[in-house]
Amino acid sequence: MAQANARATASSVPPPSPFDYALLAATERRDDPFPHVLVEDFVTVSMQPQLIDDFPAITGPGNVEPGDVPQGPAFDRLILELEGDRFRDAIAAKFDIDLANAVPTIGIRAYAEPTDGRIHCDHRSKVITLLLYFNEVWHDEGGRLRICRDQNDIEDFATEVVPLSGTLIAFRNGPSAWHGHKQHVGQRRMLQLSYRDMSGMVGIERRLSRLTKPIRRILNLS
Repeated sequence: MAQANARATASSVPPPSPFDYALLAATERRDDPFPHVLVEDFVTVSMQPQLIDDFPAITGPGNVEPGDVPQGPAFDRLILELEGDRFRDAIAAKFDIDLANAVPTIGIRAYAEPTDGRIHCDHRSKVITLLLYFNEVWHDEGGRLRICRDQNDIEDFATEVVPLSGTLIAFRNGPSAWHGHKQHVGQRRMLQLSYRDMSGMVGIERRLSRLTKPIRRILNLS
């Protein structure tokens, strides 16, 4: 009986978090040119190989949502953590913002296309955008996200992000939250999570955009 109770207790212990929350809390937020935080090895070093192995089996360009293609159990655990309150609260604290009513959306991507990386700001429904990377090595000058000071010069940047496994970059979206990267064509494994304000006209506009996106892709309009 004692052994059975011990097994039951052990099985009820939640698995360790894939994230180093203490490292995120200790990392200073940068506000030049807009609020952002870069944390290398935010995904714990012990979890990085498992997540690389369990990354979704994406075979072509474009984003997929969690569950659209097969993924391993470590990646399942990652998604649960990203959708949880602990992660939301940690990001809210870092940016001094209330995300209680924001809607998280997740997209996963394995390949970069020639048109990727142009300097842009995200859709105005996004309050916070964050990216996690899952690449074991990165030698290319292209594909390194840059936090830019304007929309015209990719060389005028405050922060450059090497998209190596375990790295987190998160930023506050706004009309001058310019970001982009030099061209890279080929594998570039990443996950994007956005906390969105879906209230009012912004939310209606975003929903309509999602409905029309497949048509716009067919017509090569996006």
